[in-house]
Amino acid sequence: MRSIGEMARDSGLTVSTLRFYDGAGVLVPAWVDPVSGYRWYGPEQLEESRLLARLRRAGMPLADIRLILAGWSSADTDLVRKLLQAHLRRLERGLSDARDEFSTVRALLECRENPMTVLRTTAATTATATTAVRLAVSAPELAAALDAVRFAAGTDPDLPVLGGVLFDVEGDVLRVVATDRYRMAVARAGASGHDGPRVQVVVPSPLADAMRALLSDGAPVRLAVDGGRVTLEAGDRQTAGQCVDHDFPDYRRLVSLPAGRRVLVDVAAFREALETGPVRAGEVREEDGVPCDLSVLKVTAEGGVTVCEDGDEDPHRVAVNRAFLLQALAAAGARDRLVLEFGAPTAPLAIRRTDTEDAFSLLMPVRLED
Repeated sequence: MRSIGEMARDSGLTVSTLRFYDGAGVLVPAWVDPVSGYRWYGPEQLEESRLLARLRRAGMPLADIRLILAGWSSADTDLVRKLLQAHLRRLERGLSDARDEFSTVRALLECRENPMTVLRTTAATTATATTAVRLAVSAPELAAALDAVRFAAGTDPDLPVLGGVLFDVEGDVLRVVATDRYRMAVARAGASGHDGPRVQVVVPSPLADAMRALLSDGAPVRLAVDGGRVTLEAGDRQTAGQCVDHDFPDYRRLVSLPAGRRVLVDVAAFREALETGPVRAGEVREEDGVPCDLSVLKVTAEGGVTVCEDGDEDPHRVAVNRAFLLQALAAAGARDRLVLEFGAPTAPLAIRRTDTEDAFSLLMPVRLED
């Protein structure tokens, strides 16, 4: 085991940086002394810390690094390669855009120096189950689980594995998971009939939607996975299709975050505060450069949650994509109260139900430029 000082020395990261990554849930120490609070790191975390440092120097956002470290620990080289390729393409597009802007600026400068010059602007140029698995599933529970996670499925064509819903079968539990790197949702449904090893398959989003459509009448449901094909039967109807032929990231690691402060909120009042309260309009997400409206939240002294006004510089405020947060509230179903869990300002915001720990959403925070 290495102390945080030894880890800093051997990895090239500073002690404060290691504390930051711990708070963000990216590189969590293997053990924290409950008395002194000292952080201790396992031998395998040295390689991860050096990898993390290289990726940050390459400008990769924390949301992607979190998935790469999860894939690294599970030897999911396919996912790691796709994430690296996607980031390289973003860098190349950014470099191309920067060159175009510089060309335009040079043309503007030439026009300013010689008004007779004609200005010409440059246009911006899971492992699939190998054995047959059949199990009975509770239709209402599977419907509720799909409703709870579907909003978080990705749409990036460069990462098809994130464009679906993970079905994770282990014993008498079926967990469904979706993530697009910037948000994640996890839920579960009861299942029976499978007593073999854990099985994971990624169901493409269109097929997951077709499955959900069959669950409306509460008919008995059976789920079958045979090789790379998954089938759901509800009564005398069925839908089937091929699974995504890629491994899903280790979501269990991704949700292992340091405990935060939990606040119970009235959903209707909180939704109204988000919809009518102040927003940071036009902020640009670090991960893909897409502008989005942000809601900046903080926990009040009275133990509530408020949407911060402009100029509020509370160091513990957390900024999140407002649309994502509203979708997470809606996906939690018709509940009067939910629990928001706040960690560090750089850690994901968790939206939890009051009746179970098995269904929740995580939203990555957005860095405030000021």
